[in-house]
Amino acid sequence: MTSTNSTPLAVGDVLEVVVEKVAHGGHFIARHEGAVIFVRHAIPGEKSRVVITSTGASFNRGDVVQVLEPSSDRVPALCKYAHRQGCGGCDFQHISLQRQRLLKAEVISEQFLRIAKMDLSVEVEEVGEPLHWRTRAIATTDHKGAFGFFAARSHSVVPINDCLIVVDEMKMPELASRNWKSDVRVEIAISAMGERNIALAPTREKVKARLTEGSQVLQEEVNGRKLQVSQDSFWQSHKSAPEVLSKAVLEYAQLADGDHVLDLYGGVGLFTSAVVDVIGSSGSVVLIEGSKSATSDAARNFAGKPNVAVSTGDVAKLLPGISKADVVILDPPRDGAGMAVVAQIARIKPRAVVYVACDPAALARDTGYFQDLGYSLVKIRAFDLFPMTHHIECVALYMPA
Repeated sequence: MTSTNSTPLAVGDVLEVVVEKVAHGGHFIARHEGAVIFVRHAIPGEKSRVVITSTGASFNRGDVVQVLEPSSDRVPALCKYAHRQGCGGCDFQHISLQRQRLLKAEVISEQFLRIAKMDLSVEVEEVGEPLHWRTRAIATTDHKGAFGFFAARSHSVVPINDCLIVVDEMKMPELASRNWKSDVRVEIAISAMGERNIALAPTREKVKARLTEGSQVLQEEVNGRKLQVSQDSFWQSHKSAPEVLSKAVLEYAQLADGDHVLDLYGGVGLFTSAVVDVIGSSGSVVLIEGSKSATSDAARNFAGKPNVAVSTGDVAKLLPGISKADVVILDPPRDGAGMAVVAQIARIKPRAVVYVACDPAALARDTGYFQDLGYSLVKIRAFDLFPMTHHIECVALYMPA
């Protein structure tokens, strides 16, 4: 198939290009005679040979096959699977750590300028070491039972015998050496206590994974408080993320004794656990979460706290039943909260809204909604909780204008 750009390109074409800038999603932008190319494994300013991997009406995709004029920030990838035909997980391993964070900051700024029409500058803060940080991973087996990860934008499995970004307690070499069934999704989790559980599901079916090893419920501990997390409940993947994000949320929330708090998309209660002692027995928390597994965990985690109410359901549908809150905390999925939820938050007029986001584009869009409804972005912090990848975590504070 050939693209419909002014200069048609075809899959397999090899071009010499100068890489311009980073794009949202871990790609880099280059142009060839009017055609836009989203390039993998590049760095802005480099002159490279690029092979076209797919074409489209508005843009094409390509991979660097040879760097002709390398950036001073180009470094050897630490993982032998981090290359254009390898694992699709670590798309920034070829870039120095400092430049990785600068590029992520550029992405945040660009998304806010393009979507929210805001000129925003933010530093992406370093969090711990760049390797051995991930406590949750999903591997896959191929049709022969080989254990590995998907290649970029592909359902092809790249067999591996280790992974440098997961914690040592996951024991990836041992897992890779096992005899697995073919075409299986392997969900692996490690708790703060070093417990490991593994659940399996068919790769090609959207079904709940079945626990095959370890406890169904893992014990996590954050800031001295123990939390139960079931195998199919969400938990932050970076080992330091729960503590780092909890502290950032508390810093922005500026809670007082007796405050009434809404914890939206609250999961098993990470942020509720951070605020419940601060607000005291005269304060209250309403935690709303769509996952029944997570709310079951939350109910157990706060069984001794009568001032914590846990509700299961769609946040947008349950919010109209809430009449007031002093502070709202929300940690929505990657696609963000959306207009309906933002409007309901503005309706109850909290003095502060603290938004935890894993996608700067969704955060920028929702920032625009907040601004339209009388809430200004007051502060924002960004954390490098996914080193070696393009992903970023932000915490933003909104207050009435």
